[in-house]
Amino acid sequence: MIKFFLMVNKQGQTRLSKYYEHVEINKRTLLETEVIKSCLSRSNEQCSFIEYKDFKLVYRQYAALFIVAGVNDTENEMAIYEFIHNFVEVLDEYFSRVVSLMTKKLFLSAGQFPRNGSISRTCVI
Repeated sequence: MIKFFLMVNKQGQTRLSKYYEHVEINKRTLLETEVIKSCLSRSNEQCSFIEYKDFKLVYRQYAALFIVAGVNDTENEMAIYEFIHNFVEVLDEYFSRVVSLMTKKLFLSAGQFPRNGSISRTCVI
């Protein structure tokens, strides 16, 4: 199950965050800071899966944008990795430049694929 979904730029600023489990605001800030630091500090040659506390981080980098999903231990990392790519393809189809676009529509789009932390649709229509 997906616990959270983040879109972060290379400067470490969170552009989109979507949580599928309740996390208090002050804990979200701390969690996002640690997660972002973990992902940004890795080189391109390193694996895109990170063991972090009691869950896994799966991330992909697109130009200056990092997309990070926090998942539980039973989730398939490769499926989430491909889901992130599928999500970016959909955004790229609807918005010409995903990297520079951060709008309310983008936030609404982030809620369409995963439902309650589970992937509900994988096809691009």
